[in-house]
Amino acid sequence: MSDRILVTGADGFVGRYVCRRLIASKFIPVAGVRDLDKWAEFQQAVPGLYEYSLLGDLRESKNLCFRLENVSAVIHLAARVHIMRESANDPLQEYRRVNVSGMRSIALAAVAAGVRRLIFVSTVKIHGESTGEKPFREETAANPEDAYAVSKWEAEEALREVAAESGIEAVIVRPPLVYGPGVRGNFLRFIKLVDRALPLPWPKGGNCRSMIGVDNLADFLVRCVDHPKAAGQTFLVKDSEDISTLELMTRLARLLDRPVRLFPVPEPLIRLVANLTMKQAAVGKLLDSLVIDSGRSRRLLEWTPPMTLGDGLAATARWFQESRQTLETKAF
Repeated sequence: MSDRILVTGADGFVGRYVCRRLIASKFIPVAGVRDLDKWAEFQQAVPGLYEYSLLGDLRESKNLCFRLENVSAVIHLAARVHIMRESANDPLQEYRRVNVSGMRSIALAAVAAGVRRLIFVSTVKIHGESTGEKPFREETAANPEDAYAVSKWEAEEALREVAAESGIEAVIVRPPLVYGPGVRGNFLRFIKLVDRALPLPWPKGGNCRSMIGVDNLADFLVRCVDHPKAAGQTFLVKDSEDISTLELMTRLARLLDRPVRLFPVPEPLIRLVANLTMKQAAVGKLLDSLVIDSGRSRRLLEWTPPMTLGDGLAATARWFQESRQTLETKAF
């Protein structure tokens, strides 16, 4: 069986870590990229990476199978992710065009090329945006609440259909928020907020959130490449420790040598202001709980996250301090 593993979206945040982990595990990563504009920079960031596959637009699958020849598994990361400032007239349609159509194309091409296994990185958001008394589990009903989550759920369904008809081994991984050096999106915005040390309104009480460090996610995805018990499974994965938003803020502030300035405000008032200013989704991510049960991944694959939450946050804080001058300043 070939040791060559194709990683779509290889030059993205998670993709770089996956390629490094594959190399460390004696696999041969093939970087699936849309174009070669930044290939030299990418290759320098991932020592030992020599092969690439120019995939182009994944929706155009006519010749895609030829780019998957002699590959034993695909880790599919390429996707249209959260857009901070959405400009599409129909965001759901745009997410579907990339995430659902792209998933179906890569799956069909993998079948045609004789690929043994396809590992798809989905999202915990297909279960919803928050948990109540019980954590999310793999069997928790789907309840996607935004266009991105809807498209990921539909992409999962597309993969399951192809797997049922072809016999390709499908593995679905649903991570929560991913953080680590090089992170972008909401977590980077949160670090910048902590770094500014502004006085912030904060309610009494606390929430609980599951997250996963990018090193841990990469380790788990590589575990899924050849573990016999991964075939046909869906997994929720997370760090060994959950954390409240307040504790996360406190730890990051300590690592960045910044004060935490909070003043008590009743939670209903914060949510009321958020609703009036159309910021309810952002506030929900800060105040709501989202906890997952990752027992299946630990039991079935005998997997333990190799990096602690503390070490992951420390590495992220160091990267932010070293990169502070080059990171774009974005309004909150």
